[in-house]
Amino acid sequence: MSINACNILLGGEAGQGLVTVGNLLAKILVRHGYYIVVTESYQSRIRGGHNTFSIRVSADPITASQDKVDLLVALNAQTVTIDGGTLSDTGTIVTDEAFGVTCDRCLQAPYRQLASARYANTVALGLAASLLGLSQDICSEAVREAFGRKGPEVIEENLQALAGAYQWSAGKSTPCPGLPKISAPEKRLVMNGNDAIALGALSAGIKFYSFYPMTPSTSIGLVLAANAARMGMVVEQAEDEIAAINMAIGASFAGAPSMVSTSGGGFALMVEGVSLAAMTETPLVIAVGQRPAPATGLPTRTEQSDLEFVLHSGHGEFPRAIFAPGSVEDCFFLTRRAFEIAEHSQSPVFILFDQFLADSQRAVKPFDLAGLPPIEVGARPDGVKTPYRRFELTADGVSPRLFPGMGEHLVIADSDEHTEDGHITEDLSIRKAMVEKRLAKLEWIRSQATPPSFAGDESPDILLVTWGSTFGAALEAVETMRSRGRKAALLNFSQVWPLVPQQFMDKLKGAKEVVGVEGNATAQFARLIRRETGFEIARTILRYDGLPITPEWILREIK
Repeated sequence: MSINACNILLGGEAGQGLVTVGNLLAKILVRHGYYIVVTESYQSRIRGGHNTFSIRVSADPITASQDKVDLLVALNAQTVTIDGGTLSDTGTIVTDEAFGVTCDRCLQAPYRQLASARYANTVALGLAASLLGLSQDICSEAVREAFGRKGPEVIEENLQALAGAYQWSAGKSTPCPGLPKISAPEKRLVMNGNDAIALGALSAGIKFYSFYPMTPSTSIGLVLAANAARMGMVVEQAEDEIAAINMAIGASFAGAPSMVSTSGGGFALMVEGVSLAAMTETPLVIAVGQRPAPATGLPTRTEQSDLEFVLHSGHGEFPRAIFAPGSVEDCFFLTRRAFEIAEHSQSPVFILFDQFLADSQRAVKPFDLAGLPPIEVGARPDGVKTPYRRFELTADGVSPRLFPGMGEHLVIADSDEHTEDGHITEDLSIRKAMVEKRLAKLEWIRSQATPPSFAGDESPDILLVTWGSTFGAALEAVETMRSRGRKAALLNFSQVWPLVPQQFMDKLKGAKEVVGVEGNATAQFARLIRRETGFEIARTILRYDGLPITPEWILREIK
């Protein structure tokens, strides 16, 4: 017997190799041709604490995580106690018989007989893979790749542990059915949101990246650093977030497309730099990974509570754009789009994501780069008249941007109000003109706004409105409602500022009921829509306990 989807939960302590096993199993599943959605739940500590690595796997495309667990692999006894209640009706728990845990649906394996304690996580991998009906050859190849740098002895012992797990579990009967076979697996990449943000920046021609490590954005810098030499870029770990954003502004001023990343607490230190980028009209991409706040909050959990903070960050009035990717693919293409908008408008542009999307691995088709044009940086010196006016007043607010030392033109800039040629001024008529010049760029940004995506029935009984990572869960919830005979639809915003009412008001007005779905306590996006359009989303479904929104959770709340 087989099913189209299965939710696997690996549970244990930090330091037990949980992430290693989870990453290996995710890669093995994708190589078999399956789709995956990974959810990592971990505590803010180096060792100990209860952590889980969830892999929802399906033969069909999926976009969200799942509450109920079909296969629970416990690397310690605590996992059975904490997560045993999440089992589905056909769920199975796999444990080490040494734990002494007994339950109706436990499959107790003799880990100590199958391998030494050092390789317990590889035994767990083999048990899970075997029960799911996965190829031992593909698993073995993945193990060789993962441990190849540790020498032949370590590889061989891991392979023996894997083989022992397969042999022991052969013929074992469990209530949890296996997955259907896929005859011709399509090649896909295993990638999370942070990986895709980094690759999107590389595709845009990034040359400088600075950061101070802060969950959940840190791995963006690690991916870029690993590819920096090959791609001809500089990655700098700064002493703090203030230094990080000012480094990036300086690099961009000198002509290097630049990005900086952080989370809410770190971004609080960057906001003065945001205004500096706006005043000097320096392009800058800022990636902000959301997590529960205020203060340190829950540093390893997820939330969508920084929208209003990012929207209003920085002192003074100036234009910006904010993208909120809802999938791994969005992370790639919207990051690239952010560089385009920042370069043309000479303004700060934000990528607003969250911990769930940052860590959530998916099976992604290789990105098609053929139709992506190169991003032109700055103006040609030979096309700019002398004397050069860096902040020349123009109809659209965009002035020719040259780089210091790259030609005969004198480039002048400062953080005070300035004249067209960049010199400090207190002429109030010039001040008024410069404010209007900077704000004029918002009209061009608005003309380039990415419209929200719509899926489902026209004129629905219920329309879910989402932004960012809630997209996948809401989409599956809508599909479930439609399969039950209810007219339902989804309106998802992957750009949350600026809003262009002409792109979506007909959808809001055409629904009998509009429900906002957000990962915060105050319905920040619903309030933003009301402020900008006058349309009130009267009903909201909000989650702010640190866990990602799932389709089941949405459907329960709707009822």
